[in-house]
Amino acid sequence: MPLLWIFVRAAEVDPGRAVDILIRPRSLEIVANSLALMAGVTILSVLIGVPLAWLTVRTDLPFSRFWTVVVALPLAIPSYLGALAYLDVFGPHGRLQSLLEPFGVTSLPEIYGLGGAILVITLYTYPYVYLTTRAALKTFDKTLVDAARTLEHGYRETFRRVTLPQIRPAITAGALLVALYAISDFGTPAFMRLDVFTRQIYVEYRGWNLDYAAMLSIQLIVVTVFILALESRVRGRERLYTGSGGGSGSTNVVELGRWRWPATAFCALVAIATLVLPVFVFASWLITGAASEVDAYRFRLEYAFNSAAVSTAAAAVAALAALPVAYLAARYDTLAGHLFERATYVGYAVPGIVIGLALVFFGANYAAWLFPSIPLLVFAYVVRFIPQSVGSTRTSVLQVNPRLTEASRTLGRGSLETFRSVTLPIIAPGIVAGAALVFLTTMKELPATLLLRPTGFDTLVTHIWRAEQAAYMSHAAVPAFVILLVSGVSMWIILRQENV
Repeated sequence: MPLLWIFVRAAEVDPGRAVDILIRPRSLEIVANSLALMAGVTILSVLIGVPLAWLTVRTDLPFSRFWTVVVALPLAIPSYLGALAYLDVFGPHGRLQSLLEPFGVTSLPEIYGLGGAILVITLYTYPYVYLTTRAALKTFDKTLVDAARTLEHGYRETFRRVTLPQIRPAITAGALLVALYAISDFGTPAFMRLDVFTRQIYVEYRGWNLDYAAMLSIQLIVVTVFILALESRVRGRERLYTGSGGGSGSTNVVELGRWRWPATAFCALVAIATLVLPVFVFASWLITGAASEVDAYRFRLEYAFNSAAVSTAAAAVAALAALPVAYLAARYDTLAGHLFERATYVGYAVPGIVIGLALVFFGANYAAWLFPSIPLLVFAYVVRFIPQSVGSTRTSVLQVNPRLTEASRTLGRGSLETFRSVTLPIIAPGIVAGAALVFLTTMKELPATLLLRPTGFDTLVTHIWRAEQAAYMSHAAVPAFVILLVSGVSMWIILRQENV
């Protein structure tokens, strides 16, 4: 429904003006930047994620279990926090330039723009490729590798001719997730001053050029739908390539020999670039910030309280809304069940900036009493993140043995009483886990919060945004650390579910 208001707004634009908006040089530049960002991030993520997956699964990499977890952790960090850290170190008059000035270095290569955005987003999205590729490497039929080795193919030739064709669907699936993230990311392009769809939609909204913002949103939706269609097609083909061995075959690992320590150094370099650097920067802000506090940008506990309050509300509403959808989808193989379940995923796939703008249109034109308000903000969060709750709840419903509910019904209990006394206690952990994921994700959501929050209602992410816009970076330290902690908990939950 929120997307409908984008199309309603766009339909109100005169056709001639709509064409003029779409083909003007500024629009074409935004399209080119967005596609270049998406392509650059995707290619680099594959170049980083695939070697890391192969090293941690198929080789005798030293401390491989440790690196398995460490190189996956960047997925938990919002890329916009990484952007803040990189701007602090590599930006104009940043830490690195200050260190090099005594040696005559007066400037560094520009980090703002396309190159910097590609670098930062890549460092925090390559784990999508790493995790999908790693899962494929752990499960593919290794007897083919053994056969290739007995035919005296070298490791490189075996990888190219046997391993790579089997894991290619997994690599492609991870790459498409990266592409989807890159095209929908708002915070990093905004901080890196790169004009892409998401940043320009926000700029046009702030300038009340709502026609232009609506047309850009539709262009962004078209690109997103195209990526989703590709992903769906790849997932449909995936079973053709995973083999029938289910991980059978030799368990021998590839011996790296003299490449063991260079491989370890590669893993360490990735960890330093993605984890150590931002933590170091935020810690230094925390120390120096105490001496340079500006009252207007001083961190207040109410920001954390506000974030926790709206996240809790979103988690509770999402859990309640997801329960009937998940139950219907899990218990009844009907078209309605599939449609309701699939419909919940639409909001998750659409960029947050588009969801926010759609609700702005709706609120401003049809429910002025509701815009801006906390309920509308919570509604946006629920639309965006309810699939996390649906998925977790649906899984727990599938684990309920139907014989238990049948036994309850034969004892004379009605449907509601059976659900309350038998089903609900069993699926409660799944509901809570789904709600926890919604809570953790909502804490990090930036664009929808910026567009829909009531005046004066600041959260952790909006405080970071205000501090960056005013160039008081040190004031972003505390909220950044809180978000890192929350994100770390989120990643811990995911890794526990995957038994890493």
